[in-house]
Amino acid sequence: MHASERPPSATQRVYDHVKARILDASYAGGDLLTEGRLGEETGVSRTPVREALLRLEAEGLVRLYPKKGALVVPVTAQEAADVVEARVLVETWSAPRAWAARDGLADDLAPLLDAMREHRAAHDVVAFTEADRTFHERIVAAAGNEVLARLYRGLRERQLCINVAVLRVSEERMDAAIADHALFVALLRGDDEQAFLDLTEAHLQHSVQHVAGTQGRRQGQHR
Repeated sequence: MHASERPPSATQRVYDHVKARILDASYAGGDLLTEGRLGEETGVSRTPVREALLRLEAEGLVRLYPKKGALVVPVTAQEAADVVEARVLVETWSAPRAWAARDGLADDLAPLLDAMREHRAAHDVVAFTEADRTFHERIVAAAGNEVLARLYRGLRERQLCINVAVLRVSEERMDAAIADHALFVALLRGDDEQAFLDLTEAHLQHSVQHVAGTQGRRQGQHR
């Protein structure tokens, strides 16, 4: 068997299992996950479960409590606002620099746009969101500032949680995102920089509005 075809390790299997269920809300914010429960669900011993939970804690998805388990960290309204604000700052700064270094960027983004369309057709919100985040990460990376690109990637897991919540509330948001992303690719193949910058700003403002609306609805449901 080729090295790239080796099955994932026990730790990786647990990590993938837990992360997928946090993102699809099978494990909701505030849920306490025990090592025994996760071991039974994945068919592995406690050691790889513990290693997987340490990785997830480093990503901010769970908080470990010795001898109790792992608490799924909920996304608060304030955290959602903070993450989106950071995203606006990084992407707004990156857009003109990515434009200046855009050679080949449209070709790099096109397969991600195709993936978004496929996941939309399959109603796979988590996979759609993964492709969406990667799309924007590529644009930020094209700006050429590795420090900011690393910072932006560090927001990824919380952005995934936030975006999945937004898209579950409104699947039409996926259609709007696909339309915007298709336009991003088309503009990167043209010569209208201002249109690209305007689209970046409008896309980000829509994200701000949708996140605020989603968090507001969630707070109303919990009253």
